[in-house]
Amino acid sequence: MKRKLTAGAVLSAAALLAGVVQVGAAPAQAGVPSVGQQRDALLSLAGAEAAPIAGALALGGQERLIVKDAVVDADGDRHLRYERTFAGLPVIGGDLVVHQRTDGSITSVDRAFAGRLSLPSLTPRLSADQAATGAADAVRGTLGTADGAGAALARVGATGAAQLVVWAGGGSPRLAYRTVVEGVRSDGVPSSRRLITDAATGAVLAGDDGIRTATGTGTGVQVGAVTLTTTQTGATYQLKDATRGNQSTVDAGNKNALFTSTTNIWGNGLPSNRQSAAVDAQFDAAATWDYFKNTFGRVGLRGNGVGITSRVHYGSNLMDLFWDDTCFCISYGDGPSGNKPMTELDVAGHEMAHGVTSATAGLVYSGEAGGLDEATSDIFGTMIEWYAGLPADPPDYLIAEKLDLAGNGTPVRYLDRPSRDGYSKDFWYPGIGGLDPHYSSGVANHFFYLLSEGSGAKVVNGVNYNSPTADGSTLVGIGRDKAAAIWYRALTVYFTSTTTYANARSATLRAALDLYGAPEYNAVAAAWKAVNV
Repeated sequence: MKRKLTAGAVLSAAALLAGVVQVGAAPAQAGVPSVGQQRDALLSLAGAEAAPIAGALALGGQERLIVKDAVVDADGDRHLRYERTFAGLPVIGGDLVVHQRTDGSITSVDRAFAGRLSLPSLTPRLSADQAATGAADAVRGTLGTADGAGAALARVGATGAAQLVVWAGGGSPRLAYRTVVEGVRSDGVPSSRRLITDAATGAVLAGDDGIRTATGTGTGVQVGAVTLTTTQTGATYQLKDATRGNQSTVDAGNKNALFTSTTNIWGNGLPSNRQSAAVDAQFDAAATWDYFKNTFGRVGLRGNGVGITSRVHYGSNLMDLFWDDTCFCISYGDGPSGNKPMTELDVAGHEMAHGVTSATAGLVYSGEAGGLDEATSDIFGTMIEWYAGLPADPPDYLIAEKLDLAGNGTPVRYLDRPSRDGYSKDFWYPGIGGLDPHYSSGVANHFFYLLSEGSGAKVVNGVNYNSPTADGSTLVGIGRDKAAAIWYRALTVYFTSTTTYANARSATLRAALDLYGAPEYNAVAAAWKAVNV
């Protein structure tokens, strides 16, 4: 299907593209739109086109498109990401991405739900209060049970108001409620369970935790001696980086006070100095910012030039770290003894990459999409570690190798052969979506390693790997940079909230053709075949 935009819209897009700033160390010149202004203009264009696009896609009269994100290629092609409403209600699992040429013609559409929405009634059988009570009871029933997102739930707190929505994630749209139930896990990490319940029966249709975690224990300050960009106010320096969206690091154990110094010399490498963990966190955030900006032109996790807040010394002897999209922040514990900060770069990058996924594909944290969400974070956490190239933390294809979770020096996850951790899967099989996302992620992690480095035994940067294939094939990698570029393109342009492994295969094949050519396309196909997708 092809449809052209109005001439005015095309001219607006051209003007926008003409004003794109090449991001670098130097500040933007006067009169040149900032990154945020450019993004706002593009989102405004996508919003203006929402109604015409809905008509072109033959959506129902009660359906509306709400712009979420937009990407413009170097050649001017546009990829407009929309969420959907039905009769004014948010449609969960109804998102789509519209791909346009420079002239505004629609070339293809990727949809989380391909059918036409219809409901027999918009009147719920249960009230919002009944739905909220039922959701809280459902979460309360999981007390004492670990769900893979972290330690067991220890306490249920406040329950938010239930919001009436349309649930399309199961393929058969139905009226539902979305409710957030707060709580606390046994290790002190907050829980924010987001439940979708049937508006007629109260049955739980889907649920995930808004707090993304990665469990581990550290061995001290992780990054070693590094350079930080700080902010000077009079005779005081602040751990705030104005060159990276005002990213800052605060002390969660001291009322979230911003770290300050009179010398601009931060920490001493010892956990007993509270600034030392802050150095790790500030560097981790800067390295993540720089990787996405310098590699993909993405300025900030949300692409809007806004930096995150890092919180160190969170909780009491917390053996964890986690990303929270609601505060746009990452929090680090200090470990079981209070002197082992959870600030290793690859796991920090993993957590922050959840912010990128949330701002783009919005992968639901269940089924195969949940595994792809976790794999995306493992992939980019790994790439950020390679990008930084720290002598104190040499890059590899291992996750959290410095945290020593098991106490025997082993990593949390292995990309070359995920099953080495005892839980993750090397190859796809029907039903893999029923696993915890940290374990079903193994298939995509394995795919990424094979695409990057190839199969078989080898030594990469001093580390031994031995990656098998499901079909017995021998693969030669295309390099991690190309592999990561293909994954990023697929994530930001083609993935939807309900992407499966089969969908991911198609998306990465399209991305390989977008960016490269036949050799890379064939390598992607072979790597997916090697993990049984």
